[in-house]
Amino acid sequence: MGEILFLCHRVPFPPDRGDKIRSHHLLKGLAKLAPVHVGTFAENAQDRAQDPALAQLAASHLLVDRDMSLPKAGLRALVSGRPVSLPAFADRRLSRWVAQTLAGRDIDTVVIFSGQMGQYIPEGFTGRVVVDLCDVDSAKFETYAAEAGFPKSWLMAREARLLALEEARIARRADCTLLISDNERALFRSRLPAGADCDIRALGNGIDAAFFDPTTTQAHPELAATPGPHFVFTGQMDYPPNIAAVERFARAILPRLRETVEAQFHIVGRAPTAEVTRLGDLSGVRVWGEVPDVRPFLAGATAVVAPLTLARGVQNKVLEAMAMARAVLLSPEAATGIAAVDGEHFVICRDDAAFAAAAAAFAADPDRAASMGHAARAFVMTKMSWEAFEAELANILGRGRGGARHAA
Repeated sequence: MGEILFLCHRVPFPPDRGDKIRSHHLLKGLAKLAPVHVGTFAENAQDRAQDPALAQLAASHLLVDRDMSLPKAGLRALVSGRPVSLPAFADRRLSRWVAQTLAGRDIDTVVIFSGQMGQYIPEGFTGRVVVDLCDVDSAKFETYAAEAGFPKSWLMAREARLLALEEARIARRADCTLLISDNERALFRSRLPAGADCDIRALGNGIDAAFFDPTTTQAHPELAATPGPHFVFTGQMDYPPNIAAVERFARAILPRLRETVEAQFHIVGRAPTAEVTRLGDLSGVRVWGEVPDVRPFLAGATAVVAPLTLARGVQNKVLEAMAMARAVLLSPEAATGIAAVDGEHFVICRDDAAFAAAAAAFAADPDRAASMGHAARAFVMTKMSWEAFEAELANILGRGRGGARHAA
């Protein structure tokens, strides 16, 4: 079999945020199947420092500095009638490298990670094309549009409409389109034009249970030394759904909880916005920002919370907490794609009052929280692994023992 070309919108190192975690393991899985050539973007100095890591896995690679500002991309999008996401990731250097790599190497498979990269699929390429959309971005923008005021609502609605067209175009062009969960697959299928003959499949995330191992991690000293209970949220803190989640917990749930117990809420994650930072002024809330390792915060948590109202696909933050044997309180949206049992492996809370009550119950009964945490870790170790992800990926590419399987 031939070699693989892999194109992703962000360099898949280090695997420290949702999209990079998935693209990182996707790349590792591809590299086990064939020589893989990687084209991707760097957005900052940390990204540029990943060049040696790319070189270790890739037969060849191009790491391009993405220098297209959002305002400039927006203007180009308005002039061209395209969604902003496309000019934001359009780059002639990468286009030339793709053409040269296809001309000079025996590439029989192109794998695209994220819809922004679909514009690089060559028109004349006759090999297999697999696109990993992860989740349905156009649906996210529809939600943003519904929640925003004018003129932002108009811009978001425009992005949603044009992205939906691009997603459908990519699905028709690809031999197989991947989504992160059955729910996302069904949603994407429902948004395609009637009669569209596309192979749409779900490929769920895994978790590195050896890395997220509670027996090898001590609780963060400040959490260990400070009276609790401690409730922790982890995530990229300039991402709108995460911002909304911590605002919800800090302003609506925590005050209810603190009527009966001196609970502490820890917001852990890079790039907190000004509105997230201001939450640190509230009683019982601490905003940590970027930390070198989230595991000590998870280890020190009475429970991890994920009160997301907009959540697409599988939440890595939930899997990481479960692997660290933490009890998790989460919204129905955050539980999507994780086939765990409510009340056994985690607790699904359907409103603010339920969150506060469940958090108070764990604060009063640490043994119950610990028991649920152990059950959660056992679940992810047996049901959700990156090894299973890689085996299914091999089948999708027609390089596994079972060959390619078709699933509508």
